[in-house]
Amino acid sequence: MKRTIPLLLATTLASSHGLAAAAADLQTLIDAARQEPPLTIYAPSGKIVETAAAFSHKYGVKAEGLKINGAAQLEKMTREFRASNVRGDVVLTGDPAAALAQLLPLGIVENWVPTDIASQLPAANQQPLLVYGDPVVWSYNTEVYHDCPVDNIWALTEPQWQRRVTLQDPLTKASYLDWFNQLEQRYDAQMAAAYQAYYGKPFDTSQGSATEAWVKAFAKNAPLPTDSDGPASEAVGAPGQKTPFIGLISTAKYRDVAKGKLKMAICSQMQPFVGLTTPAFGLIASKTKSPNAARLLLHYLMTEEGIANQTVDGKISGNPTIAPNAQEASGVHKIADRLLSYSATEAISDFDARQRWSDLWRLNFTR
Repeated sequence: MKRTIPLLLATTLASSHGLAAAAADLQTLIDAARQEPPLTIYAPSGKIVETAAAFSHKYGVKAEGLKINGAAQLEKMTREFRASNVRGDVVLTGDPAAALAQLLPLGIVENWVPTDIASQLPAANQQPLLVYGDPVVWSYNTEVYHDCPVDNIWALTEPQWQRRVTLQDPLTKASYLDWFNQLEQRYDAQMAAAYQAYYGKPFDTSQGSATEAWVKAFAKNAPLPTDSDGPASEAVGAPGQKTPFIGLISTAKYRDVAKGKLKMAICSQMQPFVGLTTPAFGLIASKTKSPNAARLLLHYLMTEEGIANQTVDGKISGNPTIAPNAQEASGVHKIADRLLSYSATEAISDFDARQRWSDLWRLNFTR
């Protein structure tokens, strides 16, 4: 039986701590937060350290930010909950599917949306609270190519791109396995349309899904898997190359383009998508001793001031009223509507399908 997202996600304006009404009054929330123990935030980006410092300075509420990746987040939050010894009061999910499939159903975390901001947010960004989407985009070397030499991801399965495409290893970056599943569940018709646009004939559905066929063919074409976006961005954008890679790269690496260290731009015409976003959902530990401070932090992160140090790297705020950061280097906001957006309703399906997609990749991957 297919598992579904639990109804716990709907508890946006009420929780066991019972401050929903008072939270509408920001000053009341601030005053309550100042009476609570110091706050700790787990996040996948090291920038959470400066976010916590700025939050503390603004509100007089002690907070510490810790960079912790998705797998470690899951383990720490679970252990702390079982021991009733919470260290991480707020988590910005580094592994959203795991958080929605495990942390929420077990009551380890809860969802909350600032009441005074809720009207600005699409319903999909409240279930649970989307703090930001972290984009990765198909990128090419601008020193060698005037325009991106590829405009269809099926081209990346062809011999001319064998061993010349790079991305973080899907076997260690679970969000890419989730991406495969979301493509199949939500966008397989677009994958089939891209196949027909590239090959001039309809996709043969007897092969299964178009997404599965692409993943197999892509893996067989020996892409270069990396352990981070750093090596991948170097393979794509390092100057002085003759045959640079095409790569799926975090927009954060475009800071090095602005500094002149890399020569890189987005493949803005890539079909059927230019890139994808991994969501950072903001969730509160259900046993936190600082529930008001946790809510105040989430409120802060949903403002332009609170999220600016993330949007400068191309992250897209879950609050659509926040304008793109003027200092962001990639220009991803110009093609944001062509990014594969993550659907939280598929999170449990993504989590349950990870073994299937990792097996498919492992069996077909050619070095």
